[in-house]
This record gives sequence, structure tokens and C-alpha cells, in this order.
Amino acid sequence: MEAPGWLPPRARAVVRVVDMHTGGEPLRIVPGGLEPGPAGPTLLARRRHMGAELDHVRRLLVHEPRGHRDMYAAVLVPSELPAAQLGALFLHGQGYSTMCGHAVLALGRFALDGGLVPAPSRPETAVTIHCPCGPVTAFVPWDGQRSGSRVRFHSVPAFAAAADVTVDVPGHGKVVVDIGYGGAFYAFLSAERLGLDVCSSKTQDLVDAASAVTEAVKRQFKLHHPDNEELAFLYGTILTDGKDAFSDEPTTNICVFADAQVDRSPTGSGVTARIALQYHKGLIQLNQTRTFRSSSTGSLFTGKAVKEAKCGDYNAVVVEVSGEAFYTGTATFVVEEEDPLKYGFSLK
Repeated sequence: MEAPGWLPPRARAVVRVVDMHTGGEPLRIVPGGLEPGPAGPTLLARRRHMGAELDHVRRLLVHEPRGHRDMYAAVLVPSELPAAQLGALFLHGQGYSTMCGHAVLALGRFALDGGLVPAPSRPETAVTIHCPCGPVTAFVPWDGQRSGSRVRFHSVPAFAAAADVTVDVPGHGKVVVDIGYGGAFYAFLSAERLGLDVCSSKTQDLVDAASAVTEAVKRQFKLHHPDNEELAFLYGTILTDGKDAFSDEPTTNICVFADAQVDRSPTGSGVTARIALQYHKGLIQLNQTRTFRSSSTGSLFTGKAVKEAKCGDYNAVVVEVSGEAFYTGTATFVVEEEDPLKYGFSLK
């Protein structure tokens, strides 16, 4: 057996990664070392730069043969915010997102275990992660030697962008959706409105229906974000079991985002946006905790509105989301220059 640092002849080490999952949703972390590093004075500028100049790195990380069409990754970069311990760019099969709750939960653990936070405190350490949507604070258990798996975070101000919007969805007719923002924009509706059951219908049927809703909303509804129009795009559609009124029982959903990717977790930014919508409609109060179940894996997140806030003219709330994140491996990815598929490929 070769030594752990062995590399194939003539291959160059491109990137080293740490793999984790939160509620079943994968996260491939790139701690640093990209050459040239994403450049720009702000995190959003770095996001633009990576998309324009380093998109081959995204494809290498998340596409086959090193990844798969539902893979997700985070590249750690410096932040211009003095209070942030790290910045993160979020990568998926189609491009780059503005917020990722499952990634924040995992990155909170990695920041402590990886020594990115000097002198963590017991029993819990706050870690401020600068996301493209803004700073998000993770609260990570710390026993003096290692992080704990159950992490929570406080979101950017989340709000109801629109309630009870009628859109014409090909194959389904006119349906009513809500649109919420939790660091990213999502459309929400009960799967029942599309003739489906979020708990028992085939995943492909749910994906096809959710994707049709996403495209319909993109065509028929213009989004606006008061802080930066670069944030004003619909990231995906979340189909629910329709149980929006407060209950101690879990409510189930499936998130279909980007190019028909399926989130294995209950979706951290989606939980954030759904809590904001429920608060806007008077269905929940501050500090009432709801449990959210992923229809694909059964994994659970909790969410609650912890305080009121403003985002431009929108009445907003800061939402606390919690879930469990775990390590799954490490890897060194290499490239052989003569490999015609060295930067990956994607199959639908």
C-alpha cells in the first residue's frame, strides 16, 4: 500500500477537501488553497469572479466522476467583515447559491475542529460565517477537544416576499404559491395542489412538478431584494404537506433547487423562509419551535423565529435553525492534463 501522501505519476494535486453531511445532504469543503484565489473586495464580488474565472473548479468538485448531480460544496474565502471568522462561497451542480443552511451547520463544526476559531469556549462557541446573503452566526457545541454534531444558526433577516400568488403552471393549471426569503428565495406550496403527496409520491414526480413551478414563478413574478438585486432570484421550490399551522408534530417537505437538485435535508434556508412566511401569516409566534422532516431521508431540522427585524421595507424575522452535521471523509483530488473529462461532466 502506498503512503498516504502518494500521488499518481504526472498528476497534479488540485484541491484537498473535507466531506461532511447535514441531515443527509452532502457538503464538500475546500478549506483554501485555490490558485488563483477568488478575487474581489466583497464576498459577492468573489462569487462573481469564481463563476466567471474559476467555474472549472466548481465542475471538478461537484460533477462526476468526483461528485454527482446532487453534490454540494463550499469554498472558504476571506471575509471583508471584521466580525466574521470565515467567508464561504456555495457551489452546486448548476452554479452558485447565496445561502445554504445545511452548509452553515457543517461549517460551524469544521471552523472549530479545523482551528479557524482561536480559543473556542465551552459549552458552546459562536462562529460568524459570512455568506453571500450576509453574516450568519452558528452556535457550535465544544467540549474542549472537539465539536458536537448538533449545531444551530441565526439567519439573516427573513421575510415573506409574497403570499397567495397565482401562477399558471404548465400541466397543472393555475396554482397558488407563497414566496419566502431565508437567504435565498423559494416558492412554497402543498404538494396536494399538484395532485401529489410529499410523503408517498415518487421522487421524480415531485421533482418534475416542483421544477415546473420554479420555471413558472420565474416567468410570471419579479423578485426584489432591498439590499442587493444580485440576491433577487428564485433558487427553487419547496413542496410541503400543507401543515403550516403551529403544531408539535413534524411537517414534511422536499426542496428542489437549482437545476432540479434534490436536497436530502429539510433545507436550512428553506426552513428559515418557511418560518418567516408562517410568522407573517400569524400561524406561529416568536420562540415557538417547529420540526421539519425531509421527505427523502426522514432527517429533522428545527426552526423558530427568535426576534423581529427589518429588511428594507419588509417586516422580517431572525430565524434559528438547528440540525446535526457529521464528517464523512477527506480526499485529495488530482488532474491529469491529458484527461478530456478532467473538469467533470453532468448527466441528467
